[in-house]
Amino acid sequence: MSINPRELRYEVEELYYEYVECLDDDELERWPELFVEDCLYKIIPRENFERNLPIALMRCESKGMLKDRVTTVRETSVYAPRALRHLLSNIRIKGNENGQLHVQANYAVLETLSDEETHIFNAGRYIDCVVREDGRLKFKEKLCVFDSLLVPGSLIYPI
Repeated sequence: MSINPRELRYEVEELYYEYVECLDDDELERWPELFVEDCLYKIIPRENFERNLPIALMRCESKGMLKDRVTTVRETSVYAPRALRHLLSNIRIKGNENGQLHVQANYAVLETLSDEETHIFNAGRYIDCVVREDGRLKFKEKLCVFDSLLVPGSLIYPI
């Protein structure tokens, strides 16, 4: 991707901000549109990631599977209403090769149930591959590598 480094950084940041905005604003139907058709999305514990173990809490191997996830959340899941708030930091372009950007960012997800105090639901880092499709950046691969050894019991939404 030959583009001014500042413009590219701005474009990457906007992709990340749009990603968390659609999750935080409960606009899940927009979420799959931030990915290319042939994509990979995983929520995986850090220990499994570091040991190169394949077990993930959530794994979607195409945009169609992401859409199925949204349908599951909307139509079949029963869960207490909640508000999510993603905090992002340290968005860094770690590499740029063959039209693919390798990007990392730290995240923390705050969760608030209507009758409880806000708590940290999940924290970790995104390890992503971003490509340009139809003139805009999209995720080809998004790994949500969470730090805790404990599995969030109410993981229904993408992180």
